[in-house]
Amino acid sequence: MLGYEAVLAVIALGGTIAIVFVLLSRFLGPRNANRKKTTTYECGVEPTGTARERFPVRFYLVAMLFILFDIEAVFLYPWAVLFRELGIFGLIEAGLFVLVLLVGLVYAWRKGALEWE
Repeated sequence: MLGYEAVLAVIALGGTIAIVFVLLSRFLGPRNANRKKTTTYECGVEPTGTARERFPVRFYLVAMLFILFDIEAVFLYPWAVLFRELGIFGLIEAGLFVLVLLVGLVYAWRKGALEWE
């Protein structure tokens, strides 16, 4: 465990400070809850409807597709950093990775997953 003492000390100090601040705000902070403070806040607009409003499935499908292609960028970053070391093999592997994701995008597009109507 040689050399990790400083890291553990910083983690312990950060955790301690976080807990102390939460406890201080809990005990010293004002608690004047009223109806206006506990209502839903929607960007300065008066809230309409209930908080249990249903969203169409397409909204979640587009959100999942966004996450999928966002993760693609995360996986391509290390490849770009090691591009020269990986050589032609790395280029082919990255091309196959992008091709699989492109096939998924075309499939979702043809199924109408990207339509908002």
